[in-house]
Parts: sequence; C-alpha cells; structure tokens
Amino acid sequence: MSIVSLEPQPLWHFFNALNSIPRPSKKEEKVREWVIRLGQEWGFETLTDEVGNVLIRKPATTGMENKRHIVLQSHLDMVCQKNTETVFDFDTQGIKMYVDGDWVRAEGTTLGADNGIGVATILAVLDSKDIPHPAIDALFTIDEETGMTGALGLKGGFLQGDILLNLDTEDWPDIFIGCAGGGDSLLTLDMKQEHIPKDSKTYALKISGLAGGHSGLNISDGRR
Repeated sequence: MSIVSLEPQPLWHFFNALNSIPRPSKKEEKVREWVIRLGQEWGFETLTDEVGNVLIRKPATTGMENKRHIVLQSHLDMVCQKNTETVFDFDTQGIKMYVDGDWVRAEGTTLGADNGIGVATILAVLDSKDIPHPAIDALFTIDEETGMTGALGLKGGFLQGDILLNLDTEDWPDIFIGCAGGGDSLLTLDMKQEHIPKDSKTYALKISGLAGGHSGLNISDGRR
C-alpha cells in the first residue's frame, strides 16, 4: 500500500509531499518556500516574520464569520537521526517511507511525523473546500527541535486569533492544556590540554543494548 492511498487521503498527501523535502532544524528554507507557495496558490494572505515563521490566513466560511478566530500551529523542522549502517543526507534527501501493517515507517531514519503530521493536518484543512470553519491563522514555526527560536521570536501582533491549538502532541486524541516549558543551560569548563606520551595505549568504550526513549516522555519510567 502506498502512503498517499491511506485515509484520510488529503492528510497523507501533504505528509508525503512534506517528507520529500529536506527540513533539518535551522535549515528549513526549502520547506518554508513550499508552504509559502501553497498559501499563495490558494489565494490566502501569506506572511513571514523576521525569524522565518510562516503564517497563512484562511477566511471563515459563510455563516461562521462571528465564531472565534482560531490559530493552528505546528513546527516545520524534524529530528534528523539515522541508523549507523544507513547512508543518508538529511540536508539533501527526502525521507523514504513505507507502510508496514498499521504503521508508517521510514527506511533507516527518523520518520518526521514530529511535527510533520501536524503540518500536514493544517495544510489539509487549508486546502479543504467542505470543512466549515471560523477564520484560521495557520502558523508554521521553525527550529522547534534545537532551540525553539521560531516560537521565541514571535512578536505581538503577528497573530490575530483568539484560541491557539498546538498540533504537536503525543497521545491522540487527547487534548493537553498547558505546557511544561523548556530551558537551555550553558556550562563552561576550564580545561588544560596535555600531550599524550608516545607509549600510551588508547581504548574505545562502546555501550549498547540499552532501552531507548524520549527524554521527556520516558523520564519517569525508571530506565537505566
């Protein structure tokens, strides 16, 4: 089964197209250009801000003009990791996907569903002709994975919505209210370098077979 034949087809169409575009954090130029081009082709107001976030505004459907203005938000970048034996360049190649039973997987790399599914969902809503909706601000932020610089760079007045729905979640169809936030730490060490004597022996230490997991989701699981 191909990716684009999955249901709902509009969502998987956009996810497939999105994953054909390289989009590492801090290197979102190509995917930004694609999203901007879509917004312009649809005839919607399409804006960018100083840091590179993209905003597409879709007017309300007839009869819903007085409903509260909604912001739908997802981030354009993805985590770029691959298996040791996989030869892959995230800067130039699109993700190679396949359907495995009830799952969509990638060949030897991360899939990009975080937050590609959120982006694809928003694009499917923007492209739809039969979904009644209030006015929508579709916000696509950059660099979520390595600094949140897109979200941090947002300035007042860029958005017009009253309610923001962040489509970057972990458990469907649960709705989360609130956010734990995040922080960066900078550690500086004074280190003295020394020459290694010629008769010294070197060793390579390798640790494997440990349980993996998300640093946020699995931090309370007691893994060692």
